[in-house]
Amino acid sequence: MLPAAHRMLRSEDFTTAVRSGARAGSRRLVIHYSAGETGDTTPALVGVVVPKKQVPRATHRNRIKRRVRALMRERVASLEPGSRIVLRGLAGADGASSQELAKDLDRLLARGQQAGSRRAGTSS
Repeated sequence: MLPAAHRMLRSEDFTTAVRSGARAGSRRLVIHYSAGETGDTTPALVGVVVPKKQVPRATHRNRIKRRVRALMRERVASLEPGSRIVLRGLAGADGASSQELAKDLDRLLARGQQAGSRRAGTSS
């Protein structure tokens, strides 16, 4: 489970990350990465969603969310302060191994951080 300080709980945070964040995707996951402001010291927030339309069975949605949160727990320390990340699980994540999910997650985080830093640089 993610540390409490890094859990995204407010719907405004989810909306902000999805609307203003850089998007990157794979067959299993989609990431929306909103970089933190320069000098921001608040912890990075991570939210995980699995749409009912993509994965209709609740037990499968919850399993995907638990697995993605566990993988993010190992990576949350490397996130820049103030960033907002929403991970959306897709149907392909249900049958994927932990190694496959971890590989996708690492690649998407790197792409999101690159795109997020470019966006932050252009808005200044």
